[in-house]
Amino acid sequence: MWDVQNISMLAKETWITIYMTLSSTALAYVIGLPMGIALVLTAKDGLKPNPVIYKILDFIVNIVRSVPFIILLIMLMPFTKLIVGKSYGPTATIVPLTIAAAPFIARMVESSLLEVDKGVIEAAQSMGAGVWHIVWKVLLAEARVSLIVGGTIALATILGYSAMSGAVGGGGLGDVAIRYGYHRYQVGIMMVTVVLLILLVQIMQYIGTKISKKMDKRNR
Repeated sequence: MWDVQNISMLAKETWITIYMTLSSTALAYVIGLPMGIALVLTAKDGLKPNPVIYKILDFIVNIVRSVPFIILLIMLMPFTKLIVGKSYGPTATIVPLTIAAAPFIARMVESSLLEVDKGVIEAAQSMGAGVWHIVWKVLLAEARVSLIVGGTIALATILGYSAMSGAVGGGGLGDVAIRYGYHRYQVGIMMVTVVLLILLVQIMQYIGTKISKKMDKRNR
């Protein structure tokens, strides 16, 4: 098991897993962060109440989050092929990972922003601050610790999704675990991939916790 070829393969697939996870998370935040902000703004007691937009966004978030990732991955294969030219491989997997993670992130962003003290928002309004000024300078600023913690959770979740993509040739450590642990009965390699996935989650959790503590004004 510990020959040069296997070690090289595990190292390569670890980096592929990191590539898929970080790329998907970044792209999911490009979609999910605005969605989360829009959900807060257009809610019944938001700064820009709009029942129609809120219900549409809420419906989309709930529907996509309700579909198991492995099923969503298969459903999106034609769309993925249209976007990247093929439906398998690490880069192709980023498409369904992003679509699956964006609503999850939107809901976490919504939850974080709703935790902001209403008194702070009212104080900003009383001083004549506009909606977008309140969003950037009050909501996002006050919720930054919660948002960072949510980002850490999102990374770990997307990492788990990336491992599932190995079932359909998505690449990464999940693909190694299935090819060697399931199809070839090489339990040793499968266990190593599990340990590597656990280590990646722990590293991400550690970094996220350190950043959130550094950003928390209460610790100063």
